[in-house]
Amino acid sequence: MPQPRLFLVYEPEKACFGRLLEQGYPQERAAEIASYLAQSTDLAPEFAEIWREANKRGITFTPVELAEAAAVMASADSDSSLVWTLTDGIAYFRGGAAPALARLAGLRTLGADDSLFALCQDKFRSGAVLAALGLPVPRAGLARDGRWLVEPPASENGWFVKPNRLGAKIGIWPDSHCHDLGHALELSRRVFSHYRDDVVVQPYVSGRNVRASFLDMTGQADMSSLGVFLVESGADFQTMADSLALYGDTGADAKATGLYAEPSLVPLAATQPSADAQIRSIAEGLMDGLGLRDVFSIDLRVDADDTVHLIEFEVCPGLPCFDFRAYCRAQWAMSLAEAIAETAARRLVS
Repeated sequence: MPQPRLFLVYEPEKACFGRLLEQGYPQERAAEIASYLAQSTDLAPEFAEIWREANKRGITFTPVELAEAAAVMASADSDSSLVWTLTDGIAYFRGGAAPALARLAGLRTLGADDSLFALCQDKFRSGAVLAALGLPVPRAGLARDGRWLVEPPASENGWFVKPNRLGAKIGIWPDSHCHDLGHALELSRRVFSHYRDDVVVQPYVSGRNVRASFLDMTGQADMSSLGVFLVESGADFQTMADSLALYGDTGADAKATGLYAEPSLVPLAATQPSADAQIRSIAEGLMDGLGLRDVFSIDLRVDADDTVHLIEFEVCPGLPCFDFRAYCRAQWAMSLAEAIAETAARRLVS
């Protein structure tokens, strides 16, 4: 039998940028959109380290650009191969095709099945499913270029407006928390003009931002392996400018010049153990009812009275991002490269 092999499939940021330019996006908008793939840019310098850690464990690490994935998977050995998809996407990005290609080729995958790769990228549809499961997700309206497709519910605290398929939880601009629906429609026109996307309009929920990360390194992990952290950035919510300052080349420039510092991470259980327990129950519900598995992240808001609001789930958490690296250190006492290699080895090497 061939040596066990981990294929890490990723969509390069530069390839996406070029494709968006071909589709007529202005250079600035194309750069903003493609920046969401900066995790592939950030992880690439560590491929050699991941290869070394994988080799120690008797497996071969092979990073594969998405454009080459179909051909690579078609020739892979089904008994000795594992596919881990780093980047998702169904609209601006195409990474959601990778698990479907793996299934077509009869290869094992790490992570959720391909149906969830599509669902998590459409926030309005995923919110409807989460609500049907009885999870505490804010109700939402949907607008397109200044026109309501679904009117949002009333809200005493205003509304939060975010793209439906781009950037997930971020508000793009500082005025994305607005206090009248006319402004929400204006934001929908702005988003459509810039990104050709609809907007989700939800009642604004107060509280602090929380990120829950999960990696089933052993193949038998339970909710005790979920890392639940307050994300203390000093801002109420993340904007496009904040996102650009975190990752990729723009993030490196921002950190080098002192214009941006990584948010601090504080274990939620240290101050709000009841909310921490609720989040672990929510995560368990997502695994049982939705089918999340292996590796994922959840974004939430938590009030001072322990009220928890589920904002979104991600099937492709940003592995090289500060929060997931911190989770690997805290939960598994490993570097990111070690955690990736160990997780794959536990599934490939008996």
